[in-house]
Amino acid sequence: MRLGVLDVGSNTVHLLVVDAHPGARPIPAHSHKAELRLAELLDGDGAIGPDGVDRLIATIEFALQAAEDKGCEDVLPFATSAVREAANADAVLDRVKAVTGVDLQVLSGEDEARLTFLAARRWFGWSAGRLLVLDIGGGSLEIAYGIDEDPDAAVSLALGAGRLTAAMLPEDPPRPEDVRALRRHVRTSIARTVGEFSRFGRPDHVVATSKTFKQLARIAGAARSAEGVYVQRELSRVSLEEWVPKLAAMTAGQRATLPGVSEGRSGQLLAGALVAEGAMDLFGVDELEICPWALREGVILRRLDHLPTV
Repeated sequence: MRLGVLDVGSNTVHLLVVDAHPGARPIPAHSHKAELRLAELLDGDGAIGPDGVDRLIATIEFALQAAEDKGCEDVLPFATSAVREAANADAVLDRVKAVTGVDLQVLSGEDEARLTFLAARRWFGWSAGRLLVLDIGGGSLEIAYGIDEDPDAAVSLALGAGRLTAAMLPEDPPRPEDVRALRRHVRTSIARTVGEFSRFGRPDHVVATSKTFKQLARIAGAARSAEGVYVQRELSRVSLEEWVPKLAAMTAGQRATLPGVSEGRSGQLLAGALVAEGAMDLFGVDELEICPWALREGVILRRLDHLPTV
């Protein structure tokens, strides 16, 4: 069947269309992204304003038309931290449903971590052993660890690159004191969770998903996306530690000239790098591998697991 996944994230609204069959690898057929950066559109009370809601509805309607044009039998709509944590989340969801007919399913942070872990497990297989999976989104950082398809531990922290940039890095280029304050905040937050994972022992393989990690790996020398999903891409802590001060000294415009860095994400890249560096350091990770699959694929795989095999 042809499935569409509509992901209302903190940075983008992303429609992914795949040809899917139980027991088979989902094959991408179409992708459409619209950058809304909902995490940055919250007002002083933490609510998504009327303009943001209108833009969200218009984007969803466009995505639904695209899904219909591509022949999707079903669309799986879900939302993550920006909607989940908005002060007016219920009102936003009600309006989206009333106007578009879409019943957005709001994933918890733990759900995000578990579904992303499932995608990574299916990508790397059982031979990867104990997996530690890191994912930096616009609104949150997800961490999951385990040896099966369901992780033994999964947490979500309010350390998304968009959220942190809007809250703690107001200047461009950022002030050194703001960078130091963000670094302390990131590491204090991550350190509170390390003990929950360390009791399971060291992972056999560490992987990372998300646009932030992909961009960091690219500027550190990983292969271009044009070279295909099966090319191994890695990110070392040494390379990341070399890049963090360079990114801190750049404006968003200067970061946008780096290989693989989009203009829309360049402003968030420093915050994302500080989160990645903090997570790798505190979890004792010297090198990790980039996983092409993430939350959207996890949602698809979970849906396929529940389809009849006849």
